[in-house]
Amino acid sequence: MSAAAAVAVSPAAIQGTLIDKPMIKAHMAFGFLFFIVALLAGLLYGLQLTNIYPFPGIELLSPGRIRMLHTNAVAFGFLINVFIAMLHWVVPRLTGHPMLHPMLSRLILVAWQLVVAATAVGILAGYAQAIEWGETPLLVDHFAVLGVALLVINVGSSIWKTGGKKLYVTLWYFTAMLIWTPLVYIMGNYLPQYFVPGAGGAAITGVYIHDLVGLSVTPLGWGMMYYFVPVLLEKPIWSHTLSILGFWGLAFFYPLNGVHHFFYSPIPMYAQYGAVVSTIAVELVVFTVIINFFMTLRGRGDRLRTSMATRWFFVGMVNYFITCLQCAFHTTLTFQKVIHFTDWVVGHAHLVMLGVFGFWLVGGIVYMWPKVTGREWWSQKLLGWTFWTSVIGLVIMFIDLTACGLVQGYMWIGLAQWEKTLAASMPFWHARTFAGSLITLGMCLQAYNMWMTARSPAPASKPADAPSGATAPV
Repeated sequence: MSAAAAVAVSPAAIQGTLIDKPMIKAHMAFGFLFFIVALLAGLLYGLQLTNIYPFPGIELLSPGRIRMLHTNAVAFGFLINVFIAMLHWVVPRLTGHPMLHPMLSRLILVAWQLVVAATAVGILAGYAQAIEWGETPLLVDHFAVLGVALLVINVGSSIWKTGGKKLYVTLWYFTAMLIWTPLVYIMGNYLPQYFVPGAGGAAITGVYIHDLVGLSVTPLGWGMMYYFVPVLLEKPIWSHTLSILGFWGLAFFYPLNGVHHFFYSPIPMYAQYGAVVSTIAVELVVFTVIINFFMTLRGRGDRLRTSMATRWFFVGMVNYFITCLQCAFHTTLTFQKVIHFTDWVVGHAHLVMLGVFGFWLVGGIVYMWPKVTGREWWSQKLLGWTFWTSVIGLVIMFIDLTACGLVQGYMWIGLAQWEKTLAASMPFWHARTFAGSLITLGMCLQAYNMWMTARSPAPASKPADAPSGATAPV
């Protein structure tokens, strides 16, 4: 199936016979609500580093718990919620079949919000697991697995009904995600806790940390972009062959990356060396995806000026190129001698999760929110303010934390006193708080714009379900 044919919007979808718009709207709204909570928690944690934390001595609001709230609300509250909305928009259009049942979609919606809320309460109450990105309390884990299983059934049924016909590459990525995600979540949240202690458990935890990004978030993000880029640019994807190459490269190399989170640990060195090689290999795979998207943009560069959704998508791709190039270097043991355990890693993580997948999802919201609410954006100017405050804030944060990491690393190599490294880091941490404030302000403006758009009077005729995206103010 050609890309052009695959992303064609069917008349049935436009008439709403396939697309469950209330579900899409609800997942986006909840996702953005949790995103604001996550940003405020991150900003609050940043204040701890500047020695002006407003809740000293309050156990429920201790910085360590706030930090876990920040990461979990981003991963499971924001990313997964909005990606579920994207699945509800894209999969029925590409398969010609709706989700299994509207009531099952509503059950998943309610159940997932309860899982995210229970995770937040459990973390603040002190019941988190000692697993990075797997801090979900043990009791909640069981319900999270059940929720993922229901999502697999609901979405997978639509793909299954295609009956083996040729599928566009977006559905390749989504199908793989439906298989990988339950395996990854169960592996990371159960095996180290119950079955594999010590260094072996740490190795599994490292694989879980990276596979949660690489085998769940990444196929969702790539699959989403292989749909929306041709739609917004109104032309086929540049190379279907490259899209398939990216899929198989992701499947082969990404599961081997996880141990690079535990360099210089008791994990055998052959596993650490293997993680270095596979990480560099997967960066080459990522470049094929980036090249494919930018070659598709060729001849349509004006869309970066006229379409705000396109602007979010391609700024995210620039960030993807930077972070993957950075990762190919800093995963080597030579770089690790300097940047190990420093704020360099924190800057890298923010560029990936916010600057790539977060920006892509905000772009998707910019494109889809008017379509699911039946109203044009309340303020085009606020869309511009959101974009620029978020981009400027992220650029400042990334450069600031990268520089901070180098300062810390070289001071540690020079055996500087710990107190002196803290004093040297303090100006960078103040800049980080400023950058985080800009990002939080921008996304609060976006949330307000979404709220006011949904509350606006319905037009005489609803906005056409056309692939133009929101108009972008310069």
